[in-house]
Amino acid sequence: MVKELNKETLKEALGSGKLFVIDFYADWCGPCKMLSPVIDELSEEMTEVGFGKINVDKEPEIASQFRVESIPMIALVKNNTFLDFSVGFKPKEELKKFIEANL
Repeated sequence: MVKELNKETLKEALGSGKLFVIDFYADWCGPCKMLSPVIDELSEEMTEVGFGKINVDKEPEIASQFRVESIPMIALVKNNTFLDFSVGFKPKEELKKFIEANL
C-alpha cells in the first residue's frame, strides 16, 4: 500500500529501517498519473519495501529538502539516508530493477 506522506509521517516512514520508495508527484502532471498505478502494483508485490508519495504542491518544503527539480521523481531512502533517485516515467520492470538494486 502506498501512503500519502507529510512532514510528520515522513519521519516515521524513513526511520522504519527498511528501504522506502517515495514518489514525488503533482495532480496536474501527466507522467505522474501514468506512474501512479505502476507504484501501486509494485507496492503490492514488493512487501519488504515501504512505499509513499508526496504531492510537491502540498509539501514544497519536503520537495526542496530532497532537491526535487522535475517530476515524477522516485527517491530511495533507508535508515534516513538518501540512496538514489530516478526522474521521469519508467516502465514497471525497469523501476522494479532500480528498487531491487538498492535493497
